[in-house]
Amino acid sequence: MARRIVDIASDKQAVDVVMLDLRDVSLIADYFVICSGTSERQIKSISDEICETLTREERVKPMQTEGHPESGWVLLDFGSVVVHIFSPEARAFYRLERIWSHAMPVLRIA
Repeated sequence: MARRIVDIASDKQAVDVVMLDLRDVSLIADYFVICSGTSERQIKSISDEICETLTREERVKPMQTEGHPESGWVLLDFGSVVVHIFSPEARAFYRLERIWSHAMPVLRIA
């Protein structure tokens, strides 16, 4: 599912898409997918497309959703995969890749 989310985000022109493997370092989730949108509209579009596509193809909906495009951050919690969609400013502020630097990067699409 994490790789499918990366593909969906990339298709919606997400910037700097990263997939981190958390299986050996955390019980929170198996994977984080982190990406950026360049505007509120794009953040919403990425989030909506991930939810709609996974609902249609996998019959999976997020267990929880946090944040709003206007805040510069949206979180989609699918249980084993947690998706973070940031504005560039919010991503620089929260620095999740640095916080989770001990997690194995599986995939990065610039």
